[in-house]
Amino acid sequence: MIYLKPWAIEDSEILAEYLNNINIWNNLRDYLPHPYTIDEAEIFIAKQADIIPTQNFAIIRDDVIVGGIGINLLQDIYKMNVELGYWIAEPYWGIGMATEAVRLMTVYVFENFHINRIVAEVFEYNKSSMRVLEKNGYHLETVTRKGILKNGLLYDNYIWVLQKIY
Repeated sequence: MIYLKPWAIEDSEILAEYLNNINIWNNLRDYLPHPYTIDEAEIFIAKQADIIPTQNFAIIRDDVIVGGIGINLLQDIYKMNVELGYWIAEPYWGIGMATEAVRLMTVYVFENFHINRIVAEVFEYNKSSMRVLEKNGYHLETVTRKGILKNGLLYDNYIWVLQKIY
């Protein structure tokens, strides 16, 4: 069983360790630096402390951090949307934790934010992440062909959505 908890400053070292894994970074946006330092982890966590309701969480299993999940509130004409992002530390891949974390976060977001849609963007080669979203009721809304540049290569970007039913 897993649960979500707000990041705490004492989580900085493990956060930096996990995000320094190139296999994780290859599935994340480039604004996340690589290598990722403990200082960067501490800055990220410190910024989270003042955000209410919480937008970014550690994913916990058996009292151990196994990943992270969070949202970005979108602005302007997109203000009824949030973007969901998540990652699981490589030693914990393939055992269903991302699926459960997305389920928990989806419920939390719809209960705590005045939004209409949760959007998740997935690189074409991350089929397991697409399956996580599908298992949680998200649907593939569109594919932007060669819409992202990662590691010097162009890839398709799969955009998955879950819309609140009123």
